[in-house]
Amino acid sequence: MNFFTWLTTKRKTLATMSVTELRAEELLLQNECERMQGRIGKLATDKQKLVEKGAGEKTPELRRTFAQQYDLLHTEQNMLARHLNIRSKEALTVSRLRLLRESAARAGGIASAGRMVIRESDLAVIEKLIESDAVTSEMYQERLDAILNIGHEADAAGAAVSPAAAELLKVWEAMDAGLIKNKEEAFDEAERRVRERGKAAG
Repeated sequence: MNFFTWLTTKRKTLATMSVTELRAEELLLQNECERMQGRIGKLATDKQKLVEKGAGEKTPELRRTFAQQYDLLHTEQNMLARHLNIRSKEALTVSRLRLLRESAARAGGIASAGRMVIRESDLAVIEKLIESDAVTSEMYQERLDAILNIGHEADAAGAAVSPAAAELLKVWEAMDAGLIKNKEEAFDEAERRVRERGKAAG
C-alpha cells in the first residue's frame, strides 16, 4: 500500500498514533532505507568492477556486454536512489510527528506542543514534496517543519549530534581537505579523538 494511501485511509492515522506506534513505523522505514543504501552501495561496487574488467578487455563483443551490464546497474541505481529519497522523507515525516507527540506528553497536552492535527491541505502539500525528485531530504525537512509548526526545539533536536559524532564529522572534513589520506587513517583518527574527548570529560 502506498504510504499516503495508508496515511489517509488507515483507521488509525499517523496523527493519532502513540509514541510507541510512531516509533515502530519509523524503524520500519529506517530499515528499508538502510536496505536500499546497502543495495546502492553494492551496485556502485559492481559498476566499478565492470569498468575495470572492460578496461582490461580488448574484445569488442565483450566490451559491449560489459557496457550493457553497466547500463543496467546504473539504471537500477538511479531508480533505487529515487525510492530512497522518497522513503527518507517518509521516515522524516513519521519522526517529526513522533517528536511532536513526545513534546505533547512532556508538556501535558497537545496544544502546548504544536499542532498535531494535519489538515487535508497539509497532506496534499506533504505528498507532493515527498513524491518530487527535486526535493531533497534536507529541503523537505525545512518545509515539513514549517507545515507542522515545529519550533526551535525540534530544529535543535534534529540538528544536534553526540560528541563522538561531532568528532567523526571533523575527521570527514579533514579527509575532504586532503589532510587525512585514507579510510584506515580516518578510522584511527576518529577513535583517537573520541578517546581523548572521553578522557577530558572524565
